[in-house]
Amino acid sequence: MDSLSVSTTDVRIERHAHQLSRQLKLLREKLFPPLSEKSLRTFTSGEAAQMIGVSDGYLRQLSLDGKGPMPEVSGNGRRSYTLGQINDLRQHMARVKPKDALNYLPRRLPGEKLQTIAVTNFKGGSAKTTTTLYLAQYLALAGYRVLAIDLDPQASLSAMLGVQPEFDLEEGDTLYGAIRYDESRKSLRDVVRKTYFDGLDLVPGNLELMEFEHETPRALNDRQRANGEVFFKRVGAAISEVEQDYDIVVIDCPPQLGYLTLGAVCAATALLITIHPQMVDVASMSQFLLMTADLLSVVRKAGGDLRHDFIKYVVTRHEPFDAPQSQIVALLRNLFGNDVLTATILKSTAIADAGLTKQTLYEIERGQVRRSTYDRALESVNAANSEVLASVHHAWGRK
Repeated sequence: MDSLSVSTTDVRIERHAHQLSRQLKLLREKLFPPLSEKSLRTFTSGEAAQMIGVSDGYLRQLSLDGKGPMPEVSGNGRRSYTLGQINDLRQHMARVKPKDALNYLPRRLPGEKLQTIAVTNFKGGSAKTTTTLYLAQYLALAGYRVLAIDLDPQASLSAMLGVQPEFDLEEGDTLYGAIRYDESRKSLRDVVRKTYFDGLDLVPGNLELMEFEHETPRALNDRQRANGEVFFKRVGAAISEVEQDYDIVVIDCPPQLGYLTLGAVCAATALLITIHPQMVDVASMSQFLLMTADLLSVVRKAGGDLRHDFIKYVVTRHEPFDAPQSQIVALLRNLFGNDVLTATILKSTAIADAGLTKQTLYEIERGQVRRSTYDRALESVNAANSEVLASVHHAWGRK
């Protein structure tokens, strides 16, 4: 056989990558026609009232009086609101009842620092991206101004939020564009993009992020090239450029302890560590914690700020009726106490089924999956996210 007719491994893999990219593009065009964009469903008046903290009758009277945004009214008289309209109603309620403004519009106040939560674990399969996505959407639905940063070169978070890394991004459109070492560096404000989820903005990711891992060792040997700013402060410096625009930043860290992860941990005010309750994962996490401690010790001695407001472990993909998993969860609680969230995020077909169409339980209609499965999964997600939010409030000094 002619040796030229036999593909080398790199050529073969590159061909497979292009084939897969083309197929993904065709699939996206089928699901989302060329001029369409991913959108969020509307919410019933009952859902909107619950989210805002008023009665459905109060919302009805507002619309009858022509106050606030006008809902969409179906043929049978049912009213529905977009998330943008719900946020407008929150603003309206905060103006009408200024003494209760925080109940309707719970944004951070002057003196309350930006909370940056790094979601991390260097082992794949711990539901790190899913945890980040659900937390970011939960906070946005609650009325906070949220920035999600995708630091994973695989960019699954970006894809779930409507950005296809292969097709939608150009050079410098990731966080790398705002932390790179050369003259092409730009403001993070120029990288942030709005999403279809009102109140939730995104700094997308793609393979370009790996350039930071490659460039940093060279910059460490060339202080002039680093412009006097050490690598572990660059992520925090970039975030500070948009600090006034947000209440909470959620970072999806890459699944390894590289320069990007260290930068995110140093920029963070809080850490959320995902744990899949399997013995092999817990054993791996033990090594992760030891390596993290060693590396962060070096960073701290070099001037890194490692004072976090809270560090929490969240059990993900949990099967509560699995005896070995229950033993592992009990072990973690015994070892780490209140640092482990009380709520666990269940392993659920509802979460998996929603993900097949790049959606979350917050996005799909309740009837799209089995109702009992949907309710059980959503309850577990909301309970975990509410605990994280309570820790944020504690850090802000709120009761």
